[in-house]
Amino acid sequence: MKLLIVRHGESEADVLKVCEGWADFNLTERGNKQALKTSKWIVDHYNIDKIYTSTLKRARETAHYREELIGLSAIERDNLKEFNNGLRAGLPYEEAYQKYPAVEVPIHKAVYKQESKLEFRMRVESVLSEILSQNLSDNTIVIVTHGGTITQLYHALLKLPIDAKIKFGTGDACLHEWTIENKDYRIDRSNYCPYLKK
Repeated sequence: MKLLIVRHGESEADVLKVCEGWADFNLTERGNKQALKTSKWIVDHYNIDKIYTSTLKRARETAHYREELIGLSAIERDNLKEFNNGLRAGLPYEEAYQKYPAVEVPIHKAVYKQESKLEFRMRVESVLSEILSQNLSDNTIVIVTHGGTITQLYHALLKLPIDAKIKFGTGDACLHEWTIENKDYRIDRSNYCPYLKK
């Protein structure tokens, strides 16, 4: 099985410099162009069997280009959403972190109406398990999601501790490619997006 994990294109929140999380912003014009370029590159290089997407607009809009080019309807999953950042969602960064400063809490606890680190990890592990169990070993699957969720997918794959402070960078509309063969995992590409420079 091949997993192609794609971050959404540039969103309005990126330009406005506001905390996004579960705040539901659209793609910008640039973000739409990025999503189209990514989709065209994927279609040119792979035969896609299924598309999964987060239910947030920026991911659904990114997935839409793949749907049109491939002729498949994306399967929406709430568990692919970004980290639920609670009361910070939609606020300008400076205001958000003044009102709701960073606080270290145990992994099972949450502040500011956010989800806990444990809840975030468990829902990402759950959707990854669902995708792996519901598809054939020779399928190629596209997953359209968010930067924080992609980091959690890596943490799940690598069996890192839930409180591990290791991030996996993902630019707008960039791609991560994993191959899974007989329960062996291989990371073929990470944060790959040369097609955006053309």
